Amino acid sequence: MCYNKILFKTKSINFSTFKQYYSQQNVRVRFAPSPTGFLHLGGLRTALYNHLFAKKHQGKFILRIEDTDQTRIVEGASDQLYKDLIWSGIEIDEGPHTGGEFGPYVQSKRTDLYREQIEVLLKNGSAYRCFCTNKRLELLRKEAVRTRQIPKYDNRCQHLTENEISKKISSGESFCIRFKLLKGYEKFNDLIYGDIVYDITLNEGDPIVIKSDGFPTYHFANVVDDHLMGITHVLRGVEWQISTTKHLLMYRAFGWRPPLYGHLPLLINADGTKLSKRQGDIKISSYRENGILPQALINYITCSGGGFKRDLEQNIKPKCFTMKELTDQFNLENINVSSGKLMPERLLEYNRLEIERKLKIPEEQQKLCDVLKNLIKETLIDQKSKITLQLDDDHIKKILTWSVNRINKLSDLVSKDLNFLWIIPSHDVRFDSKEMERVSKLQSILNENDDGSFVKENLEILLKRFSQDNDYDYKRFMKLLRTILSGLKEGPGVGEMMEILGKENTLHRIDNFLNHNKIK
Repeated sequence: MCYNKILFKTKSINFSTFKQYYSQQNVRVRFAPSPTGFLHLGGLRTALYNHLFAKKHQGKFILRIEDTDQTRIVEGASDQLYKDLIWSGIEIDEGPHTGGEFGPYVQSKRTDLYREQIEVLLKNGSAYRCFCTNKRLELLRKEAVRTRQIPKYDNRCQHLTENEISKKISSGESFCIRFKLLKGYEKFNDLIYGDIVYDITLNEGDPIVIKSDGFPTYHFANVVDDHLMGITHVLRGVEWQISTTKHLLMYRAFGWRPPLYGHLPLLINADGTKLSKRQGDIKISSYRENGILPQALINYITCSGGGFKRDLEQNIKPKCFTMKELTDQFNLENINVSSGKLMPERLLEYNRLEIERKLKIPEEQQKLCDVLKNLIKETLIDQKSKITLQLDDDHIKKILTWSVNRINKLSDLVSKDLNFLWIIPSHDVRFDSKEMERVSKLQSILNENDDGSFVKENLEILLKRFSQDNDYDYKRFMKLLRTILSGLKEGPGVGEMMEILGKENTLHRIDNFLNHNKIK
């Protein structure tokens, strides 16, 4: 089959006209997902770019739920979409959960508005009732495939007389309503791709705008809602670019001024394949559950495809930008028209950088502390029934500061090898007095060390020298110290363990051990 393609011209966008357009009115953009599943990276990227555009131009970001296809709705999906957007840091100015003067913001609650507007098109001859059965439509499709033609509706019912229509309605025949497409090449200026010319009738027959069940199709409801909600700019995935001509023809039929359209290039996997909802790892909830911080995920999806000042700079130091910084940098002119490949290796780097950034801000540091504290409880209390945890804020913050260049996720700090950070040893085993005396002597030596020298390399030298000076088997001594500090048989080296715990905690645990064994 030979499909007519969209004709692209060179990317020569008249941004002066574009800027004048949104300087003369309040910018209003929308994100309009269908509640048919989870929010994934591609959807979040679309929502994010709309959000940044609105904030850049002091406009409004609207969330609209497009649920006209009632057969595909997933229960709870709408609420989860909202939660995922809020978690991601996207501020919703109007929507089902926040309200607004242009509601309802759920399409299934706007059916009366669609009925009113379809009457306008029926009266001015831009739409008509179609009585073709599914059986006839399927025969048309099969014949087109057999003759290697493009399967499309033949617009048969467009030519029914008023008398024929009345008789069919009187006899109870089911019908839908179709929109009349105009033949000929239509041109529009895509804010990202430039001038596009396309004759939609070469590939499509007249589209259904109201289904036989009375619900509107996406294309009709989309146009009506965008107009009635005062949407000024539509930023959506490039897969909808082919439908834009259809939407513009509907605007013309209504006599409405259309918004400006910009289509975002595909976001694809590192291997060049398309993102798919079947990929469980592209769900926003999946990233959240795996310890990825919101702003790290935001930076991850913005580093593929352009649109930011940082993408034009070479040798820029890696940084996890805040939402405000991304807003200030965002510019439609800098978006690439080629598909943007995800770079998975960047995700953990951004997450580490975001942890580092938050630790420098007192209130954010406390939030990290609280998150880690809950994570420790959830992880370790489930593992053991009788344990004592060290979870005071000072200790957690010291560990976070020590770990900032060593971990990628907070969950790294509750790995098996690092459980000793949080679990205070119980010291159920008794040791002889000679060993206790050695430990007490070591405690005195460590106490004299300044905090700055309490690092792995120095401690290892000190411990080896201590073993030699006291004629004590080094391996046996390390085993004893590991037990004192962690209660574990395995884990990091003792010197590293002491550095991680810090001088104060190390001495405190040694003190607990000596007190337990009544040796001072």
